[in-house]
Amino acid sequence: MSIAVEFHFDFGSPNSYYAHRVIPAIEARTHIRFEYVPILLGGVFKATNNRSPMEALAGIRNKSEYNALETRRFVRKHSIEDFKFNPNFPINTLTIMRGAIYAMNNGIGEDYIEAMYRCMWEQELNMAEPAVVQQALMDAGLPADAIIAGGADAEIKQQLIQNTMASVERGTFGSPTFFVGEEMFFGKDKLGDVEEEILASF
Repeated sequence: MSIAVEFHFDFGSPNSYYAHRVIPAIEARTHIRFEYVPILLGGVFKATNNRSPMEALAGIRNKSEYNALETRRFVRKHSIEDFKFNPNFPINTLTIMRGAIYAMNNGIGEDYIEAMYRCMWEQELNMAEPAVVQQALMDAGLPADAIIAGGADAEIKQQLIQNTMASVERGTFGSPTFFVGEEMFFGKDKLGDVEEEILASF
């Protein structure tokens, strides 16, 4: 029996984009598929009294600079070449995270997730704007009207809330968060540990 490996993500986190780019190589090496679990980072922060790194590091001498250095090292190590910091950051991702729930429930989750990460962190689009979201979905060849309408459904909204609160109850305080079985790992820099934990489960 293969172990469950989960990636709890919000498109609004640039670090979750980096993780998304590294996950396929881990899947190829371990032959284990990650389960993507949409959560709402704003809801996580509210429930845990947490703040974004941009806020948390503000005013601390040298710490944000070191954080940027570590990010450059990660990007170089994993040959991540297409990332662009979105000038609209921070972006309210509520609509596109609900869209992720709908897409995953309807067999188009993989294409949707890839498209949204590209829009957020490669194409620098303001994905809080409804018209931008609709055009981006159309450009990606996805059923824009169905996804937008589906994301407004009460059951989809509730599923995102439930995902978020269940993740918090398991220990989540930010994104990217990973679970290998019940072992939790936080941050893109822990992906090596995630891979080791997967291999140790065999």
